[in-house]
Amino acid sequence: MILTVFLQQEDSLNMQTELASQFIGTPDGMTAQKILNKCVHCGFCTATCPTYQLLGDELDGPRGRIYLIKQMAEGKKATEKTREHLDRCLTCRNCESTCPSGVDYGHLIDIGRKWAEEQTQPRPLFERILRKALANGLTNKTLFDGAMKMGRMVRPFLPSAIQQKIPQGKRP
Repeated sequence: MILTVFLQQEDSLNMQTELASQFIGTPDGMTAQKILNKCVHCGFCTATCPTYQLLGDELDGPRGRIYLIKQMAEGKKATEKTREHLDRCLTCRNCESTCPSGVDYGHLIDIGRKWAEEQTQPRPLFERILRKALANGLTNKTLFDGAMKMGRMVRPFLPSAIQQKIPQGKRP
């Protein structure tokens, strides 16, 4: 009896989402709705979020980003600010380890970023090139190793603040 009452109360705390017509029946829409409905907006996630800890802005924490994604799912158009807050997420998924409801935040943020990209103006050319280079360079061992070798070669000529960020590497 007590467990039934508790489960009913917990269900009423969950975030209810009414999908906008463009997302009804789509894989992303159904997945986002399922994930959003698990969130009880308790705020435990903010305790482990590095961007929230650093910036102190609710919209730069998982709970705030979840609200932004919920708004998009319900039909509110994303703005440049929405995209900026979603971009600031490091996708470290620390928040998932402290979430008592098991919200799959990593999957949700991917959907939210995709929707924000579709709904906002294209990024400036330089920013698109830089993002592509970082995404490919940091995830490709050959490119990353080549960039590190080049960085080590020019390390002595760089300001000391940048020198400290380039490891010297091990000699064979």
